[in-house]
Amino acid sequence: MGSSDLSMVLPRVLIVSRRTVRKNKFVDFVGEYHLDLIVSYGAVPVIVPRVTGVHMLLESFEPIHGVLLCEGEDIDPSLYDAELSGFAPEELEEIRALHASDTAIDKEKDTIELRLAKLCLERNIPYLGICRGSQVLNVACGGTLYQDIEKEMSKNCSLGQRVVHMNYENYDGHRHLVKVVEDTPLHQWFRDSLEGNKMEIMVNSYHHQGVKKLAQRFVPMAFASDGLIEGFYDPDAYNPQEGKFIMGLQFHPERMRNQDSDNFDYPGCKSAYQEFVKAVIAYEKKLSCSASIPKSVKLDQEIENKRKVIVRSFSIARNMYSSGGGKVSGQESELQVGAEFLEANTALSLQQENRLKQMGATVRNASTYIERLKMNEERERVARNIIGKMSVGQLSDLISFYHMMGQICSEALEKKLHDLVVSEDISH
Repeated sequence: MGSSDLSMVLPRVLIVSRRTVRKNKFVDFVGEYHLDLIVSYGAVPVIVPRVTGVHMLLESFEPIHGVLLCEGEDIDPSLYDAELSGFAPEELEEIRALHASDTAIDKEKDTIELRLAKLCLERNIPYLGICRGSQVLNVACGGTLYQDIEKEMSKNCSLGQRVVHMNYENYDGHRHLVKVVEDTPLHQWFRDSLEGNKMEIMVNSYHHQGVKKLAQRFVPMAFASDGLIEGFYDPDAYNPQEGKFIMGLQFHPERMRNQDSDNFDYPGCKSAYQEFVKAVIAYEKKLSCSASIPKSVKLDQEIENKRKVIVRSFSIARNMYSSGGGKVSGQESELQVGAEFLEANTALSLQQENRLKQMGATVRNASTYIERLKMNEERERVARNIIGKMSVGQLSDLISFYHMMGQICSEALEKKLHDLVVSEDISH
């Protein structure tokens, strides 16, 4: 296989870019360490640009085998805290002045990333959130954030408990202590680096916000000395070998490198990416297996002839409805075949029966069919009126819901077809 074919077969990890201004123009970028680690473990990073309206085009990035969300500005507090933590206007101005590069809220990025996070939760797509990405995951599941750790947490801590979570003068070199929770993935990754019973490691972080109320589905994996949650995961959605991985890390394992070297502070630093990509690869394989199309059902000649007669009956009825004409002399018997088929085939679902009626298979019930058409038209008019009043976010969620339902229906149909093929093979 040529190197040009590799990107066609490796699983895809979506990463949303961050926007900055360079030479009076917007530039989208993603940290190189994230990209290096994703590629080194066998996946392909696909960058989702932070472009207005791209949250409505996420289906165009399919197939999605994993999502990695990382750095960025503060999440819009109205998405998780309607009261804005009770800050006075002067306090908010002070926070904005101190953290100017982070407090410029990017609502488009919020929308894109929350949509992706919810998509992962709906489909069980592997998700790794680093820093802001962990906060996005928590908010997507109903959790809340501290809008400013120093003002909301540190003032209630003793001097010995206070933690510097960001150092503008020493971004990569800054470290602070966290305590690892026993029997969690983080404990497994850093087990060999933990001294005695201390369960402590030094981590790099760069944030002024953090998890306040952890969403119910998650379990903490690490705490800072001030009590801030530094890592969490969903234990019911964690099994990399089976393609399950839902996790958020507030600290930056990818930046815990020795200067001018590829060596990390701890061997466990790379494990978050290694296990994440392992889950991505397993998920891609699982998706490929479920999407495989079963072999066509082979019918014997007698059944095939019956099928053709029924298809012709439906075709005649459909043409009659399309043209608005009545029954044509000499075709009554052919139409009767379709009507009898509908009456006898009780295994048809309501959706299938409605579809066949729309094609005109039940000629004898033409008046009922027309009445139903009128009802459907009225329902469509009401639906269009309601949908026309919905917001962009609500429409995006609605599209995602029906996309998910379509996938579920498709999987169920494939299974039924597969079972039918197996039963045909056994009978022969």
